[in-house]
Amino acid sequence: MPDVPAHQSNVLINGLYEIPSLESAAAFLMCKPQVPPDMAEIPKHIRLHHLMDVKDLHIPSFTECQLLQTTDLMLRQGYKYRNPANSSTWGAVSGEARRQGLILPQAMAASVEGLSGVGKTQACLRCLHYHPQTIEHQSFPRLIGAHTQVVWLSVEVPPSGKSADLARALMEAWRNATGSGRFDAWLSKEKIPDGMRALDEWRQVAVGHFLGVLHLDEIQNLFKLSSLKQRTGRKGESGAPELSIVEDQLLRWLLYLTNSGQIPLLLSGTPDGIGALTKRLSTLERINTMGYHPFDPVTLHKNQKVEHSFLGALSCFQYVQHKIEMDESLANLIIDLTGGIQRIIIALWIAAHRVAFTRKSDTLTPADFTKAAATWLAPLAPAISALKSGDPRKMSRYEDLVPRDTAFWEHFWGGTSYTPNN
Repeated sequence: MPDVPAHQSNVLINGLYEIPSLESAAAFLMCKPQVPPDMAEIPKHIRLHHLMDVKDLHIPSFTECQLLQTTDLMLRQGYKYRNPANSSTWGAVSGEARRQGLILPQAMAASVEGLSGVGKTQACLRCLHYHPQTIEHQSFPRLIGAHTQVVWLSVEVPPSGKSADLARALMEAWRNATGSGRFDAWLSKEKIPDGMRALDEWRQVAVGHFLGVLHLDEIQNLFKLSSLKQRTGRKGESGAPELSIVEDQLLRWLLYLTNSGQIPLLLSGTPDGIGALTKRLSTLERINTMGYHPFDPVTLHKNQKVEHSFLGALSCFQYVQHKIEMDESLANLIIDLTGGIQRIIIALWIAAHRVAFTRKSDTLTPADFTKAAATWLAPLAPAISALKSGDPRKMSRYEDLVPRDTAFWEHFWGGTSYTPNN
C-alpha cells in the first residue's frame, strides 16, 4: 500500500507497484546476459550464437532511472485527481466538468529526446513495464460489475503523421492491451474516413478506462522535412532543414490532451520533432511539466573511469579466450567508430568478434574493431562522419540526425486551440 496519504483509498493507485527509488529503478532496468565461463571448450560457430546475447545487455543511465520515477509520478499524480470514488471524476469523464465549472487537474507531460539509436524508445518501454499495463477490477466505484483500468499505452506515431493513421494505431494498441472489440467497427474499414472523429472517440473510451499514461514515440513523424534536394541544395545557408506540419488539427488534438489534464503524456522523438513542439513557452511548459529527459550518445566524461562507463560494462561480455582490456584508448576508438550511438556500439562489438573468429588466435584486438567498422558497418560510415562533424549541412542528409530548427513554430503555436467532439 502506498504510504502517501493522498493516494490512500484510491482504487486506481492500489494496483500499482511500489514507488521506485533511484536504486530500485536501476535494479529493475538492469539486464545482463550470462557469459559462458570457459570459451576454450566452446567452438567458435557455437560462440557466435552466445555472442548475440549481448544485444540483450542493458545498463540504465541515470537519466533512464529518473525517467522511471517520472512515469511513476505521472501515473500516481494523474490518478490522484481522478479518484473514481469522487462524483466530480465521473463528471470529468462524461464532459460535464467543463459545464459545471469544475477544476480539472493541470496538464502533465514529459519529453524524451535523443538521436536515433541512443536507446530512448527502449528506455520508455522498460520504464512503462515497471507497472502492469492493465488492472482488472472485479468491482469498481459507481459502476456495476467489473471494469478494466488501462495503466499505460505505447504507440508509435505513424510515418504518415495523419490523424486517421494515428487513430488506427491507438485503436489497435487498445485492442492488443485489453482484448476489447470496442473499436472493431473502425478497424474493419480499409481506411478510416474521419481521423479526428476517430481520435475523439478513442479519447472518450481511454478516459473512461482511466488510461494512466499515453506514450507517443517517434513524435517527429507529426512533421515532415523538406526534400533531401532542398535540404542540401541551398548554397550559403546553414543547411538546417525546414519542417512543416502534416496535419495541424492533429497537433491541436495533442495539445488538448495536455490541456484537459485527463491523460498524462510521455512524448519521445528525435531533436527536430521535440524541438518543433517546444518552441512556444506555453507548449514547452505543458509537455515538460514532468521533466525533459535527454538521451545522449556514449562519451567518456572528464575524470570518469572507463570501468564505470557503459563501455566498461560491455567489456565483460567477451566471447574469446584471451580478452582485451577496455582501456581509454580502446574506448575512444569505439566511440570514434560509432559516434557513441549505443545501437551501433553493440553492432560493432558483435562485428569485431566475428572478425576475430576468422583468425586462429583466440583473441580480440583493436584492429578487429577497425576492420569491422570498415566492412560489416561500412554503410553507416557517412552518417557517423556527419554526426561527429556537427555540421548541420552534413547532418541534414540524414532525417534522424537533423538539428532542431524551430523558428517557424513561434508563429504556428501563437494561438492554437482544439475543441473535441463529444
